[in-house]
Amino acid sequence: MNDFVFCSPTKFVLGKGAVDKTGAEMAAAGFGKVLLVYGQGSVVRSGVLDRVKASLEAAGVPYVEAGGARPNPEVCWVRDAIAVARENQVEGVLAVGGGSVIDAAKATAFGVPYEGDVWDFFANKQPIGECLPIAAVLTIPAAGSEASASCVISCDAENRKLGASGDVFRPKLAIMDPEVTFTLPAYQTAAGVTDMIAHICERYFSGVGAVPVTDNIATGLVCALMDAAPRVLEQPDDYDARATIMWAGTLAHNDIAGCGRSLNPTARAGGWESHALEHELSAHHPEITHGAGLAVVMPAWMRYVWRTNPERFLDFAADVFGIEPVEEEYCPRDEAVEDAVTAAIDELQAFFRSLGMPATLADFGLTPDDIDPLLETLRASKGEPFGAFQKLTMEDARAIYLSMF
Repeated sequence: MNDFVFCSPTKFVLGKGAVDKTGAEMAAAGFGKVLLVYGQGSVVRSGVLDRVKASLEAAGVPYVEAGGARPNPEVCWVRDAIAVARENQVEGVLAVGGGSVIDAAKATAFGVPYEGDVWDFFANKQPIGECLPIAAVLTIPAAGSEASASCVISCDAENRKLGASGDVFRPKLAIMDPEVTFTLPAYQTAAGVTDMIAHICERYFSGVGAVPVTDNIATGLVCALMDAAPRVLEQPDDYDARATIMWAGTLAHNDIAGCGRSLNPTARAGGWESHALEHELSAHHPEITHGAGLAVVMPAWMRYVWRTNPERFLDFAADVFGIEPVEEEYCPRDEAVEDAVTAAIDELQAFFRSLGMPATLADFGLTPDDIDPLLETLRASKGEPFGAFQKLTMEDARAIYLSMF
């Protein structure tokens, strides 16, 4: 186990009716006037936004609104939200929605006290200093943004989708009511579960050897998600399964699944190769849901790199799928290992497909001709080589992309 620093300052309020406690919890946490950030309609149609507003008003927490944050949130929207926040002299930010809304709220919160352009934090890796306090009412479990030190924003003008990191913008409060997820579309639920599993795997396949405590947390979370996801697709109002997914999404990305797996005690574990490859897809094609893109990318990356450390993949195969290499007289160890690893990767992708996720880039309407533009921005964003489990060149990335057709 490597040295690590684990920070999780978020207060979690998970349970039935938690949405209606938002105002009271925020008042107790000392929030003053807040910017209320939300998306493009679902929280309005479901009535969740009205419930949040009513709870804020009952608790005496004033607010101003900034609606319309889109999936794969765009920096121009963030700039406008920063202007609204400054004009109204807000003291905090409250996000009501999923990961995109929370990321938009985070970027707004650390953009308000900064004198330059908020895109500097993403494109130029400007260190993040001050940040308004943030709270989140989670309505779409997926990204884990309600407790993470991560924020991802797109810039359409540059076809780029970049991340920033920092404990300073971890939310102070997360309201998590599984009942509000009962009406989520099946595709959105499935994409969210896929994203959670990818968050876990990015850390698990970090280029560091076994860390038993952390590894058991990681594979246990994957198993819990694989059990709960089919249940909610069959019965959307299965409260226990929805609660499992909601809490697993938080633990998948608050860094507990990576403790002891990083080479730098204060850095997140893993090289995040699959996320890097997918971010280019949804940066160039914002209509691609992030989790759906990962359902295609991650198995392809696994098939390309597993030979770098077969034992790591064998551990995953055994602990998640109960698959172990079977050595016979006619099947030497190398072949048995390849069969076991390949079977586990196939099982993972089959699980994604069973949830209704895509299997190829062609499912998004892409062709091999679309690859070169992705590589140009990938090189600009990640440099060359990139990754942790196995260092990847742009030619490696091209081969991985092409294998997805």
